[in-house]
Amino acid sequence: MKYNKKSSPAVLPFMVAELALASWETVLRRSLMIAQGNCSTTEYQRMVLEKTRAVQLSALALAAPGADVTAALAPWHSRAVANAKRLRRK
Repeated sequence: MKYNKKSSPAVLPFMVAELALASWETVLRRSLMIAQGNCSTTEYQRMVLEKTRAVQLSALALAAPGADVTAALAPWHSRAVANAKRLRRK
């Protein structure tokens, strides 16, 4: 689900819930990969780089005029949902 500045305030709880579930799934799947010794160097690098990029984008969103929480959470949300989807296929 895509969220933008025109989204209603009621969207925020759903966004937070989806972020929490996708994050939980991603952490679980990556933890299993690490425990089984199947986590590639690329995946480890992705873990660091995606968080670095999300922090940058969140900071930029908050610095923009009319910033809101939805815009600041959007980078985290999109990456968590994409990761959960990608890791399901592995």
